[in-house]
Amino acid sequence: MKRMLFVAVVAAVAVPVASAHVIRAAARPDSAQSAALLAQVNVTASEFKFVLSKKSAGRGVVVFKVKNVGKIKHDFEIKGRKTKLISPGKSETLRVTFLRKGSYPYKCTVVGHAAAGMKGVFKIT
Repeated sequence: MKRMLFVAVVAAVAVPVASAHVIRAAARPDSAQSAALLAQVNVTASEFKFVLSKKSAGRGVVVFKVKNVGKIKHDFEIKGRKTKLISPGKSETLRVTFLRKGSYPYKCTVVGHAAAGMKGVFKIT
């Protein structure tokens, strides 16, 4: 009798705990899926070039973290979106959603900077 009571109590406690675990697991996005939907690219700006930590990403949201390591102000523009002017030693973050595969040019919009080399192409695969 005590054994049956013990089994009943354990079963009553275990079912809600197991159910809660399954619900939390189902609500959590798959790491492969979230990686495809969100990418981070570190961008270093200086005179007169950009260095990107990645040259491409999958479709979805790309977060560009732009740091100005140069001695004058720069900005970063891609797909019609741009950061504000970034002072030397400062950083800005730019989130851009890419829905289609392709090549997307980026540049510094300060007059003469793109012509001096502050430009490139980012690929969405």
